[in-house]
Amino acid sequence: MKIGIIGFGLEGQAAYRYWKHSAEITICDINNIELPPGVPNQVGPNYLADISRFDLIVRSPIIKPSDLIASTDHDIRDKITSNTNEFFRVCPTQNIIGVTGTKGKGTTSALITKILETAGKRVHLGGNIGLPALSLLDNKITKDDWVVLELSNFQLIDCRYSPHIGVCLMISPEHLNWHTEVNEYYNAKTQLFRHQRGDDVAIYYAKNENSQRIASTGKGWKIPYCEEPGATIKNGFIHIAGHEICATSEFGLRGEHNWQNICAAVTTVWQTCQNIAAIRQVLTSFTGLEHRLELSETINDVQYFDDSFGTTPETAMVAINAFNQPKIIILGGSNKGAAYDNLAQTISSTNVRMALLIGDQAPVIASALQRIGYQNYQFGGNNMEEIVKTCHSLAQPGDVVLLSPACASFDMFKDYKDRGDQFKQAVLSLVANV
Repeated sequence: MKIGIIGFGLEGQAAYRYWKHSAEITICDINNIELPPGVPNQVGPNYLADISRFDLIVRSPIIKPSDLIASTDHDIRDKITSNTNEFFRVCPTQNIIGVTGTKGKGTTSALITKILETAGKRVHLGGNIGLPALSLLDNKITKDDWVVLELSNFQLIDCRYSPHIGVCLMISPEHLNWHTEVNEYYNAKTQLFRHQRGDDVAIYYAKNENSQRIASTGKGWKIPYCEEPGATIKNGFIHIAGHEICATSEFGLRGEHNWQNICAAVTTVWQTCQNIAAIRQVLTSFTGLEHRLELSETINDVQYFDDSFGTTPETAMVAINAFNQPKIIILGGSNKGAAYDNLAQTISSTNVRMALLIGDQAPVIASALQRIGYQNYQFGGNNMEEIVKTCHSLAQPGDVVLLSPACASFDMFKDYKDRGDQFKQAVLSLVANV
């Protein structure tokens, strides 16, 4: 069999390791990157040339299926697959939980995993978080194990399988620089549920019409969260099925926006086991994932928070509202096709002391702030060290310095992780000089 692996990032590399002993592989990538020695390849602008010659075409998530189809006059639709499709096809267990949404996928997936593990289950976490799905097979998954997959629109757009339990968090428009229009984004999410059967489960956020509509696509049993019979928050406590789990004041996760993720995770876990002690233990101890409202340091009574994963205006708004203290917020980066008017209103109506605008989108965000008469902003820094130093000079004791950029990172950084890592390193440098 001749296989073309299109894109050689983490998922492309996982696909190569999976198929290299059973097929003749060619690696195709638009970038001139380091490749395994001796492996046939085509790299550069013509990386999609003559891909119809392959028996199987394994696309990486960033590669749109429509771009592959448009690259040739031949009908190759039946040849195109992905890590996600192959994993579903061969996975030894049917106990698969898939989580999608605009934001909160990683946090919810991690919570589900930790609760199941605390309850004594053997669990494998991957997909868009941690290991690519195919790499999970190296862990010798058994039929009694559980798999939790965080799945993005890029992974779902051509997915031909649905998990036993699908979870749809809040959905709002995103990645419009990749999709042709917003309905294509929504339709990609529906693949998580479209192939479900009557004995499967579709969990959705009750207060979001997009989430409800997407989860209703398949035949799975529909269960809302933040509404009964799923987990709910009432009178300062989280409840499910008549049981009071713990107080919201005990949650390890910061911010009321995380209450949605917590309710989603508890509702999901409740379908597999009702171990209240395990749920309580995780909810009160789990403080979150890296680059998600992560406390970096406290310097002279100023807290520095890394929320680099917040790449949309909506996530920046949530981060702003997570703190009562006055804030210096770092905003800006590369374009994702978003509008910033609602973000500007949030900044104007909360105690943001200063908005420091960076990157390609800085002038666009500034225009949104100007339209509502907000003047407490300035442009700052050509690198993260300069940006953090400026924040340090602006902050007063009791303030929060918040990196929650509302934008992608590719103008100044490799990715959101690089941006967050550079922020934390710059903050550590402040510690050394204070």
